Amino acid sequence: MSDIEREVHAVAERAGDAAVDLAPLSRAVKDAALLAVADALVKRSDEITAANAEDVERARSEGTTPAFVDRLTLTPQRIEAVADAVRQIVELPDPVGESVRGGVLPNGLDLRQIRVPLGVIGIIYEGRPNVTVDAAALCLKSGNAALLRGSSSAYSSNAALVSIMREALEGTGVPVDAVQMVPGRTRESSTALMRARGLVDVLIPRGGNSLIQAVVRDSTVPVIETGEGLCHVYVDEDADLDKAVAIATNAKAQRCSVCNAAETLLVHEAVADTFLPRVLDSLAEAGVTVHGDARVLAVSRAAGGSATVVEATEEDWATEYLSMDLAVRVVPTIDDALAHIRRYSTRHTEAIVTDSLSASRYFVSRVDSAAVMVNASTRFTDGGEFGFGAEIGISTQKLHARGPMGLTEMTSTKYVVTGDGHLK
Repeated sequence: MSDIEREVHAVAERAGDAAVDLAPLSRAVKDAALLAVADALVKRSDEITAANAEDVERARSEGTTPAFVDRLTLTPQRIEAVADAVRQIVELPDPVGESVRGGVLPNGLDLRQIRVPLGVIGIIYEGRPNVTVDAAALCLKSGNAALLRGSSSAYSSNAALVSIMREALEGTGVPVDAVQMVPGRTRESSTALMRARGLVDVLIPRGGNSLIQAVVRDSTVPVIETGEGLCHVYVDEDADLDKAVAIATNAKAQRCSVCNAAETLLVHEAVADTFLPRVLDSLAEAGVTVHGDARVLAVSRAAGGSATVVEATEEDWATEYLSMDLAVRVVPTIDDALAHIRRYSTRHTEAIVTDSLSASRYFVSRVDSAAVMVNASTRFTDGGEFGFGAEIGISTQKLHARGPMGLTEMTSTKYVVTGDGHLK
């Protein structure tokens, strides 16, 4: 075992001990600790911004894109917003101890299935240092110990944030080791965390597709996949075209760099000649480049609008752009739209725009994704929008949790059986 593996195992063991003490704590104790964390972040924002300045300067010197530098940057206002997010978590119900089902069995045994924390949760994430606080707060509220492995680009920021949170926990009743930063800045430390089966209960990767797939491929610890969203909007032959233009444009352009933004627009051929010129103009006004099939290119040329339309390649249908680009295809039937989605979707969110109840039911029953929207933008797939409060990510898998992962999704269950000397 290497030195870094020993260090990672040591923090994981301390996290396991902390998780045992954290699990039975009352909501009041956990909420008080989270409020202490929020207050400390604001009070010590000068320390955080000073550490963050080191990361920002290093990123700029390495030629990192302005968009990445912006995501990396913490200002006093952004730190206040991070603290407010922690306070919002305080207001959320505590799922731990909730009775899922149960009752008295015919033999007199009292059977209860209750929610319990997962235990030790490792989070491997990129870029944004605000995730350090969000993830720690969600883990604490749901009774889990957090092992935080951010990217090396935000190392100084993350180290400062974790240090401040740990100091804020002292004397609150919440174990300090419930929040720890995974040691090391190289891939070796990430690999050691991924291989700490038996010490870490679950890993949650947050970031781009390459990060997520690397964790899924290399981890021996169970993984909850989150993030990648190749989302589709299908405009049916019975769609209200005003709604369809607005939804398609919003789903792509309202914020293009997030996982619930639309990446492909599918249009029923019966409305293509009428709908496409309108939506292409709307997308052009929003600054979107369209990657269109032959029918889309032909309609664009005939309409003579201002849209930027390039010929779509096979790769476009499988691309999560996270940019102001949108693949657009005309399909003969709703079944062709469904077949396209089955082939290329990452099972995140799909939407149908239609005034036909039968078409919407048909679509919903045959789409196998975490969320299906009917006459609504894909941008609504979000824990806050769903009323769950904060989220750790959007799960695109089927086991344990699917869709926005709020506090409830960060728990498991156990059965408690109470008898009176019962024997079988």
